[in-house]
This record gives sequence, structure tokens and C-alpha cells, in this order.
Amino acid sequence: MRILLSICLLATLMLSNQALANPWIEIRKERINTLLPDAIKTAGVDAWLVICRENANDPLAKHIGCENAGKTAVFLFYFDNDTFKTLAFSPIGEATALADNNVVQTVIPVARDASAMQMAGAYLKDKTLNTLAINSFSDNPQADGLSHSQYLSLTKSLGPELSEKLVSSERLVYEWLARKLPAEIEIMREAAALTAKWQLEAYAQVVPGKTTDADVAAFLKQKMKEAGVTDAWAPDQNPNVVSGTDRGHSHATNRVIQPGDVIQTDFGIRVYDKWVTDIQRFAYVLKPGETKPPADIAYYWESAKQGRDAAFDAMKPGATGQSVDAAQRKVMQATNSRPVMWSTGHPVGYVAHDSGPAFSDGLSDAPRETALLPLKPGMTFAFDGFHSWLLETGEPKTISVEEMVVITETGAEYLVPPQIDLVLISSE
Repeated sequence: MRILLSICLLATLMLSNQALANPWIEIRKERINTLLPDAIKTAGVDAWLVICRENANDPLAKHIGCENAGKTAVFLFYFDNDTFKTLAFSPIGEATALADNNVVQTVIPVARDASAMQMAGAYLKDKTLNTLAINSFSDNPQADGLSHSQYLSLTKSLGPELSEKLVSSERLVYEWLARKLPAEIEIMREAAALTAKWQLEAYAQVVPGKTTDADVAAFLKQKMKEAGVTDAWAPDQNPNVVSGTDRGHSHATNRVIQPGDVIQTDFGIRVYDKWVTDIQRFAYVLKPGETKPPADIAYYWESAKQGRDAAFDAMKPGATGQSVDAAQRKVMQATNSRPVMWSTGHPVGYVAHDSGPAFSDGLSDAPRETALLPLKPGMTFAFDGFHSWLLETGEPKTISVEEMVVITETGAEYLVPPQIDLVLISSE
């Protein structure tokens, strides 16, 4: 299934009340039926149980079809011999609509005076299970949605023997969310093109000595409003426009952009209320009489691109996130960059910092577990090439040229062409 949209058409169709059906509905079904079985096998678990409810739902509710749960619902994904099974114990008030959506193979209505957890517990006692994954015991918020009260009710319903078989769904969630279908990648590609295009348009509005970082951010907010798309992360920090010293994850301020500034714009959009982008573009404000960046700025820029290229070349199926980070860190050392606190990259897709391998801990002897996860085709990432130095004020400044990629069978592929040259803004 391929969904190819022109940039202009995409901007029109991404309205929250669009006339065309949201592609997520069909994509979700395909993800459950094609990618989830592999994720369960890779995680080494026999079954996955997710509990949903109204108002305080599991973070993965929309991914499995229980976003409309009222009373407690229980979803099960498991193998019966070699056959993949999907099943939901749904409150009777939502069961008909859930069955109509055909998200899972079987919907068992739960009467108002019955318990979905107790029904699920009785059902599972007849199954041969060594491990039952639940969304708990995890540092990953997307795999930690089970509340304490739900956990207590679940273990009571399962009984002591089955409760001993409960394990974290963390690895399963990493494996499933990190990989995207071809149709999803095409949607993200088009959204990334809009994200990069609007940033260049924003820089074209800058008047040195007058325009503020907040003005640039406001321009991008207006583009989002016109297209009907929303923020990829916290609205008050998207976009983050920084013409002065580093501010990390922050909001754009009223600092006035001046000649000699290097401007960073970190920007992402959410389309169809599901997929997000995360791209940075950099500009240099020419001083009077300059026609190109001075030698030091040009060196910083080329060094950052060199780090980006090293990380890109290291992205191959089977490689770890740690090896990607290490490739970039070695370039930083060779080009005399100051160290930075940020990882080289992260999964991106349903949230800006999504589940999957982390491009981090490249020079560490004790890397985090996610840095050791292997890259696989279909995984999507945002990653940076870094170079950091000190401004004349003694404050740090970092170029973090950030792009988006998808892992293919042979390596990595940019979703949109990477930034090659600094955007130049005239002061005259």
C-alpha cells in the first residue's frame, strides 16, 4: 500500500476535519497483522496483554484500536501454535463499533455487570504460556501505561500461577513502533518536505536588527495553522529558534537577530494526528560587506556536516545505535568540537522521541540497552551532525544539523535532501 501525495495536496488534506478518510485506520490494521507478530517473536514473549479505559488510557491505545474504550477493555495478541491471534474483551457499549472496525479478529462483548479482566484471566488459564507481556516494569513511557490499580486487578484475575509469567512489553514495543510500513514512510517523507520548506521560507522573512527569534517561530506557527497541521512536540517549544547561545530544548525568545549570528531552527509538525517530523535548518546572517560566511563559521559548518555524513554512513541493518553515535563522536574529536550533551539521534515517528534504537553512548563502556538494539529496515530516525564552539562572550554555540532517514536493506536513505549550505541572510 502506497500513499503518494504532492506537497500542496498534503497541506490541503491534513486538516483535522478532512473529507478523506484518515489513512491511519487501514495502516493500523496492517501494522497489527504484519509487524506486530514479528515484534512479539523478536521480544521472545508468547502473548501481549493491553488494558484500556476511558480518560486515562494506555499510551498505545490508538495503536491497537481501543482508544474509544469506556469501561475497562482487555486486548490480547498471541500465537496459537503458529497462528497469530488478536482478541478483545470489550465493554458491550463499544463492542459493536469495535467489531465493525475489524481491528482485531475477535471481539467478545463484556456485559455491564461483568469484568473484562476476569474474562481475560479465565481465557488465558486455558492457554499454554511461558511469558505474558504487559505495559509495565519499563522506563519507556510508551511501554509503561498500566496503572498500579490496574496491575493489582489484573494479577488478581490471572491468579498466582499466571501472574508469575508477567514480563515487560518494553522490547516488544521498541521492535513494533520503531519499524514503519512503506505507506507511513511516504507520509513522513511528504511531511518532512513541508517542514524543511517552511523553515527556508521563514529565513527569507528575516530582517537583521529587527526580526526576533520569536518572529521566526510565529511565521512557522502561521504556516502550520494554514495547513491544518499540529505540533510534533510541546507547542510552546515548537519551533525552537535560537540566534544566540545554546538553549537546548526551549522556547523562542525576543532576542533580535543580528549580523554575524548563526540561527538554529528546530521544527516539527504532526500530520493526520499521528506522524511527526523533526528537522533543523541553519542560517548565517552576513555582516556588512560579507558575501559568504567567515572562515571559522564555514569550518564549523563543514565539520558538522562531516559528522552527519559519518553517522549516515554507519547506519546499516544490524548496526547498533552505539556504533552510529561513535562514528559521529570521532569526527567531533578530530575537528576539535566541544563535547555536547545530546545523543547523535533518536527514533522518530509517532512522537518526536519515539521507541527504538538510540544513537547514543558511542564512547561509553556501559551503554544503555537501547543503544545496543540493532537497526532494521523500515526504522525511521532523526539525527544530528554536531560541532560546538564558544562565542566571543564565552557562551557555547552548537550547529546540530538534523535530518530524517529511513533504514533500507542496504543502509540509510534521507527522507528529504539534507541541508548542504548555510542559508545566507543579507544585512544590507
